[in-house]
Amino acid sequence: MGTLVRYEATDSVATITMDDGKVNALGFDLFAELNEALDRAEADGLGVVLAGRDGKFSAGFDLKVLTSFTPDAATLLRTGFELSHRLLSFPRPVVIACTGHAMAMGVFLLLSGDHRIGVTGAAHKITANEVAIGMTMPRAAIEISRQRLTRAAFDRAVILAEVFTPDQAVAAGFLDEVVPADELLAVAQAKAAALMALDPTAHAATKLRAREATLAAIAAGTEADDVEFRAAIASVAGNADA
Repeated sequence: MGTLVRYEATDSVATITMDDGKVNALGFDLFAELNEALDRAEADGLGVVLAGRDGKFSAGFDLKVLTSFTPDAATLLRTGFELSHRLLSFPRPVVIACTGHAMAMGVFLLLSGDHRIGVTGAAHKITANEVAIGMTMPRAAIEISRQRLTRAAFDRAVILAEVFTPDQAVAAGFLDEVVPADELLAVAQAKAAALMALDPTAHAATKLRAREATLAAIAAGTEADDVEFRAAIASVAGNADA
């Protein structure tokens, strides 16, 4: 494993922890290490706990790349939503330990787990803040949000960029439960271990069947977002050269 992701395995669960020492900005290196860790867990037939560093789950995409308006920006966007698709279709249980702020792409990763746990009483920000920062919500992000959020919370989160605390996030659908901070990782690992008692073939097949429409919509949205973003980038580059 590299320097941005820790991988710790027990008999049945791999704990994958993002920690760039800052806000866990999702750039190419972090995505590569996350996929490498998932490859390892999948090969070993392990369930997954995905966590962040204390106080920070992830603040979202690396904005230096995303706002560069270059082909790399489009590739980064696509890479993020392909990871969400992978998590939602991962053959073993995926538990998210939301250790801190989850924003933008960070919150879409949060929404891509099978079971999601946050910290009770914390002031962590859980928000899809794209509209607040002047970005039209990507189609793939809308589909990821749609499949977990309540109808009322979906509009508040996606269209109005509302910020939720972990306790508010349970009712909204971002989280399934909240626990004290000092219990978060242990509870997440115990939950993943308990879910590993499910029949693995039935779990994997049912997950794909239950999420078939969502996964197809995310894949189609990712493709449409990529085409649209690359066309916009090419248009700006063409105008600059004119």
